[in-house]
Amino acid sequence: MQNALIRYRFETLIPSGFFFFVSLVFISLDLPPFAFFFVLSSFSRFPIKRMGFLSSVVGIFGFVIGIPIGLIVGFLFFVYSKPTHEEYPPARPIVETSTSALLDLLPDIPLWMKNPDYERVDWFNRYLSYMWPYLDKAICRIIRSSTKPIFADYIGMYLIESIEFENLSLGTLPPTVNGVKVYETNEKELVIEPVIRWAGNPNIVLVLKLLSFQVTVQLVDLQVFATPRVALKPLVPTFPCFAKVVVSLMEKPHVDFGLKVLGGDLMSIPGLYRYVQETIKKQIASLYHWPQVLEIPILDASTVAVKKPVGLLHVNIIRARNLLKKDLLGTSDPYVKLSLTGEKLPAKKTTIKKRNLNPEWNEHFKLIVKDPVTQVLQLEVFDWDKVGGHDRLGMQLIPLHKLTPGEKVSFVLDLLKNSNIVIPQDKKRRGRLELELRYVPFREESMKMGNENLDQYQRKESRGEKPSENDDFLSRAGLLSVIIQTAEDIEGKKHTNPFALLLFRGEKKKTKMLKKTRDPRWNEEFQFTLEEPPLNERLRIEVMSRGTGLRFRSKEPLGHVEINLDDVVENGRINQKYHLINSRDGVIHVEIRWTTS
Repeated sequence: MQNALIRYRFETLIPSGFFFFVSLVFISLDLPPFAFFFVLSSFSRFPIKRMGFLSSVVGIFGFVIGIPIGLIVGFLFFVYSKPTHEEYPPARPIVETSTSALLDLLPDIPLWMKNPDYERVDWFNRYLSYMWPYLDKAICRIIRSSTKPIFADYIGMYLIESIEFENLSLGTLPPTVNGVKVYETNEKELVIEPVIRWAGNPNIVLVLKLLSFQVTVQLVDLQVFATPRVALKPLVPTFPCFAKVVVSLMEKPHVDFGLKVLGGDLMSIPGLYRYVQETIKKQIASLYHWPQVLEIPILDASTVAVKKPVGLLHVNIIRARNLLKKDLLGTSDPYVKLSLTGEKLPAKKTTIKKRNLNPEWNEHFKLIVKDPVTQVLQLEVFDWDKVGGHDRLGMQLIPLHKLTPGEKVSFVLDLLKNSNIVIPQDKKRRGRLELELRYVPFREESMKMGNENLDQYQRKESRGEKPSENDDFLSRAGLLSVIIQTAEDIEGKKHTNPFALLLFRGEKKKTKMLKKTRDPRWNEEFQFTLEEPPLNERLRIEVMSRGTGLRFRSKEPLGHVEINLDDVVENGRINQKYHLINSRDGVIHVEIRWTTS
């Protein structure tokens, strides 16, 4: 009996107290009355056990009293209450925040705040938001055109009659860049690492027609979080100033999406969601996870390619026979000038043989070859004169593609009047020139060349045959390339018009002078053909400044550096910056390569 009385009172007080509370809340929040009656009608559906007439009377009495009291209290609370902000915690420095609060905040802090190496790019995000409707259409147009031939390959397979996009839109939400990190390298490239976040709402519907029915596949709720490394290289003086874009992922990307097939969510199948996510991550990582890269060509290779030396042409000018008589005494003073077409380097010359129509030279020369397919060796025999121009006795041309790499070839050439095949040659005999040629490609190029004759030449050496002294001489010869790129923080007391002076084995070469700059950019290359590796040798580079105007003869040293070439011979290449001696903050950037034949 006592338990029944307690339950009776509890069931009676519940509706009264609830009505009182609901009315208080709705009035204090200034909600419309119909909302209160909606909640009241919903509450009336709950099964409340009625215990007789007395219970109903007490419930109605509590309902009648609860509404007026709730209205009065809510009205007074609404009128006399003042808005305060004391419930918000006061602003404090982040270092004074507790550990638990900091952990809750960290996921929402952008990367440019957590990592000082990353820079904020709000301007770029605003640019994306403005351009996104147009980028969406442009990207979707590219997707349609690129996937059309792919879809065409599947027509007729697996009973597929057609594949096409019913809807293709990337949605209204553009990706955002949470931060960008820029790397400084000594190479001719620009390397950046953007942090990309994209929680988009794309509408991509693909329709597959199989026999007499259609299958729709819809991609929704796409999320992509990735940190790619983007390298623009090499930097070239042709707009847009880089030849290609190289992209790689520094970590596995996060990709999340929904996939609906025939209107049903395919990702709701137990176990399929996790399997699809891991498969996508592994596939993307296997293709583009660093050091794997995706190369996107921007400029045609032929327009930006800088031809580099690929080998050395060894020339031995032996002798000449029955040359023309150009002097008054019935003799000539012959010498031979030789050069390669397509080169701006000065031609090489033999010694002058006085009063000799059958001279013997036996002089060796090394010429740098950049394109053995198109370049031609040009030989000219001149008669030296003390006064006036030198008379040409004859000439001849030898295309390099006729030479077999590594093989020594002897030539006996009849000299011609000129190289013009349109103008008929005269029948005058101009004598003969004897010489030996041997083209030896550099080792890096030898590995790339698929020439069958070259492979035979390399196999001949690998069978254990002892090379001759001449072969050993050729194998030790090489090309030393010095590229003086830039300098930083150099300053003279009188003037700062810097140029770099290169000194090696008694030779002096210098860059162009740049006026009024403390950070010159030369990017000039100098080459030395050497008969043996430059071991235990040093390369000296001096940065000088030359006056202009009335002080054009005054020179001022800005610093110098001496580079040991042992590391270059051992590693093949060094590319680094050196602090200038006798300069407070000056730095020079030099790249040196040693290439052997």
